[in-house]
Amino acid sequence: MTTQVILTVAGSDRPGLTQALADAVLAAGGNWLESHLATLGGKYVGSVLVELAEDAVPHLQASARAIDMRGLTVSVLPTGPEEFAGPTLALDLVGQDRPGIVREVTAVLADLGVNIDDLHTRVDSGAESGQRMFRATATLRLPAEMESDTVIAALEEISGEIMVELTFG
Repeated sequence: MTTQVILTVAGSDRPGLTQALADAVLAAGGNWLESHLATLGGKYVGSVLVELAEDAVPHLQASARAIDMRGLTVSVLPTGPEEFAGPTLALDLVGQDRPGIVREVTAVLADLGVNIDDLHTRVDSGAESGQRMFRATATLRLPAEMESDTVIAALEEISGEIMVELTFG
């Protein structure tokens, strides 16, 4: 019988880390399904969804410990059941960077019972002004009975307060 696990990784960035993860997955007979890997703040961080035989999980854990010895912290976590099955809504957000944007947006989403399936954020220089601009893209999972208009209206209500532009898809 097969199972899925998540490898979480964090450590000093250097060439060969993704290969070390791929080697560990392959050595355990696993299949690399999905991943989010990046350099963030000068560190290599991310997660990998792996499918493998249930009895191979200890082998993957041992392989992960071997990677740990090379300066990368790796954890093996069991997956959980899919709890959110409602419709999705894409969100793009842009605004002048300031503390609190993520907190304000996520507070509205949490109050509505909306789950964040995927979130990517970055800060860069605005093309025209050169000011720091905060940008976010997210895939939101709505409760099954909720219309997207409810979420859009709630986020648009705070957009003026936090001075961001929102686009939905």
